[in-house]
Amino acid sequence: MPKKARDGINTGGLLAYLYGPGKRDEHVDPHMVAAWDPGVRDPGHIPEFSIADLALLMDAPVRALMGKKPRKHVYHVAVRNAPEDPALTDQQWAEVAREMMAAAGIAPRGDDRGCRWVAIRHADDHIHIVATKARQDGRQPNLRQDIVKMHAAARHFEGVWGLRRLVTGDRTATRWPRTGEVEKAARRRLPEPVRKTLQRAVREAAAMATSDADFFGRLGAAGLRVQRRIAPDGDVCGYSVALPGDRDGASRAVWFPGSKLAWDLSLPRVRERWLPDPATAPAMPPERAWQEAEQRVRQAAALLGAGGQARGAGDVAALADLLTVAALTAPGLVREELRAAAAEFERAGRAPGVRELEGEARWLYRSSAQALSTAAWQSGRNDVAAMLGLVVALTESVVAAQRWHEAQGVRAQAESARRAGRLLRQAVEVTTGSAAVGGPQRARVQRGVERTSRARAAARRGAEAAGGGGPGMAAVVRRAVPRHAAVVLADPAWPALREQLVVVEAAGGNPGKVLAAVAGQRELATADSVAEVLCWRLDGWSRGKGGADAGGARAAARPSRAGSSPGSGRSAGRPSAPGKNQSKGGPRRIR
Repeated sequence: MPKKARDGINTGGLLAYLYGPGKRDEHVDPHMVAAWDPGVRDPGHIPEFSIADLALLMDAPVRALMGKKPRKHVYHVAVRNAPEDPALTDQQWAEVAREMMAAAGIAPRGDDRGCRWVAIRHADDHIHIVATKARQDGRQPNLRQDIVKMHAAARHFEGVWGLRRLVTGDRTATRWPRTGEVEKAARRRLPEPVRKTLQRAVREAAAMATSDADFFGRLGAAGLRVQRRIAPDGDVCGYSVALPGDRDGASRAVWFPGSKLAWDLSLPRVRERWLPDPATAPAMPPERAWQEAEQRVRQAAALLGAGGQARGAGDVAALADLLTVAALTAPGLVREELRAAAAEFERAGRAPGVRELEGEARWLYRSSAQALSTAAWQSGRNDVAAMLGLVVALTESVVAAQRWHEAQGVRAQAESARRAGRLLRQAVEVTTGSAAVGGPQRARVQRGVERTSRARAAARRGAEAAGGGGPGMAAVVRRAVPRHAAVVLADPAWPALREQLVVVEAAGGNPGKVLAAVAGQRELATADSVAEVLCWRLDGWSRGKGGADAGGARAAARPSRAGSSPGSGRSAGRPSAPGKNQSKGGPRRIR
């Protein structure tokens, strides 16, 4: 991965640093692996040839330039391997350096009058290439698209040497904090660099706003300093933001234009989010807003990308905003999972190329985001079960986006969507587990089950009085799931599972056969708690067996949509059913 540093003016100073011990003695055996000429001596191994001598040789063409000279003539590129890649030899790094300088236009192949350069290695996983921007024939080099061409050369070496394969830049990657910004955050003991804080705040404001005034108002409400750029005709044509207290060495505020935070946070791109005629959503409780959003999101998942590449790009951008809004309005129990999913999906929301803004899926996503952002949120409410349907619908949409990106051949975006989908499935399991197994929702759901199924409650009480099934149910487990029996019987959730087996027996079922059947519905090896998963599946079997009596419990718990993995080819609300008694619910734990 080549990374171009800022141009400089001091060739000798940069060489002295690269040949030196480093900031924390991290430089080991600094030496030259390649240069513009094979006869150039290495000051790291030849005492009579100093770093200053090498700098004079490299700067000579710059001093000989006729006419205007480059203000910053030092060209610096670091080329690094991934941590899991094998260490390359000096000869391999020399080949990399020559190819990079040829691709960049510093020293084209077969041109012995190119710029002077050297490649220095002081670690196993990277080299530094230093060049001076003056050709030896008195002309200046053509460096147009140099970093793009060097990336293309890097992809070639990855394929030839079996290194980690990266993707070609498509101007959609996240703008990461610079080294100085990271070090500044560490000095100030900030949890993260200022750039990341501003990225998140601006993205949240853009996702929830409906107009320019609303957008800038939300930025101010988030505690950011805002500067608007005014065009000659008086219209606002851009903006910059700064974090209060963030200043440079001259005590001036550090401003970040929106386009420097992310490609889709420039003011024109932010304005693309506004619907032409935004409907004013009536005030409603969050549960109602989640239910309406769920219906729209399910419709949008079926339509995503149906209108072609450009329209699909607009669809995934609107889905990214909806995930951001859903995370902001989610109950506390799943808020962090949704925030992580929204952050992972960010790259997937920026599809390369042109995007259209007229798709029906985009309108459904944007209107859902507005409904959620204007819902009458009640502070402290934690109705996780009410939001479960929306989380499942979002999972379906993210999987649809992943498949669309894969069809377009954009691997980075598809991988981003895949990671977001995995996090959303974890959020589904958290909400389902909270509603069906533990936490405040368990008590409410359990009371509903007891009210609607007196026989089952009586069986539980009888089981508790008799010691919960005693060793008999343990023997059932050993026969039904021999591979997992030892783990299940030592699990803290074993008493709950034993109770469910007693309920199955009281309902007229064979505990051993039913347990074996639900265990075979899907693999258990990746579950964090096999006993909990089996408990959920048995509860689903019992509710299905209970028929009408179990209907009230299902309505109260609402976990039935989480039964299948969204990536299985079925919707998350329609799990497969090998038998009539199979559970419609019961999440699978994912590591």
